[in-house]
Amino acid sequence: MNEEVFDSIEDKALFERIRELCLSLPGSSERTSHGAPTFFIKDKKSFVQYHRNHHGDGKIALWCAAPSGVQMMLVESQPNIYYIPAYVGHLGWIGLRLDRDAAWEEIASVIGDAFLAKAPKKLIALLT
Repeated sequence: MNEEVFDSIEDKALFERIRELCLSLPGSSERTSHGAPTFFIKDKKSFVQYHRNHHGDGKIALWCAAPSGVQMMLVESQPNIYYIPAYVGHLGWIGLRLDRDAAWEEIASVIGDAFLAKAPKKLIALLT
């Protein structure tokens, strides 16, 4: 991701922390997809996208794969942090606002769950 997209050192630090979490998972990689930094499993299946002001929505957010049935539970229980993202929401993905008060433990958990939702069993086994 180019540095010019960051408005501040804090924005860059936020993204770098997200990158570190995603790339710490086995078989993960990063490349731009559909104009956004996207994290993949074995360069094939995306599990997290980082969005900053996507089409002028004003949000700094992650779009994350989610286990079946989790999307509505999160959106209904914490609508200030979670939302249904464009394009991938119909697939059960969740949007997680990073510009709100989400705790890092929660962010890491959502990234981990996104990985588990898409990763093959062989890679999941490496986590235990």
